[in-house]
Amino acid sequence: MTTSVSALPPQSAQQPPIFSLSQVTSSLFLSNGVAANSKLLLTSHGITTVINVSIEVANAFFEGIRYIRVPVTDDPDSQLYDFFDPVADHIHSVEMRHGRTLLHCVAGVSRSASLCLAYLMKYHSMSLLDAYLWTKSCRPIIRPNNGFWEQLILYEFELFNHNTVRMINSPVGDIPDIYEEELLTMMSV
Repeated sequence: MTTSVSALPPQSAQQPPIFSLSQVTSSLFLSNGVAANSKLLLTSHGITTVINVSIEVANAFFEGIRYIRVPVTDDPDSQLYDFFDPVADHIHSVEMRHGRTLLHCVAGVSRSASLCLAYLMKYHSMSLLDAYLWTKSCRPIIRPNNGFWEQLILYEFELFNHNTVRMINSPVGDIPDIYEEELLTMMSV
């Protein structure tokens, strides 16, 4: 049984405060490392599991919260793909036990956002494009690096046998096509 993400209203279109959790589904939140180490934020949001997708941020280890480390750097060459299924499966199992998961990296922009997109594709049957647009409406600062985009595109194809995002060549190298308009706007200024 999956929870509909459409039941949650998108958060404000402005950037969330640095010390906040961004709610993506009824049981999944994204944040940066500073917010992830706030006992008040974790308890007030009912977080039962924290998944730290970094090597840089130390866990605070509060009682009653399970901690998992995904030791990946925010580098386009890092292999995040290997963690898509295990992390998505774990987030889903926490939800089935009526728990709540916080997924974070250093800034809550690239690594944790990428794992969130993989989870939404696998357990909410969202296309990569829809997962990205939904997550961006909940946390406007997300921006997976290009290497993670390539891995997400591969994952989407393996799940659904088609792609809704593709890498395109640009003056700054290969980028996901959803960034093309933004790049053209920046280059015309």
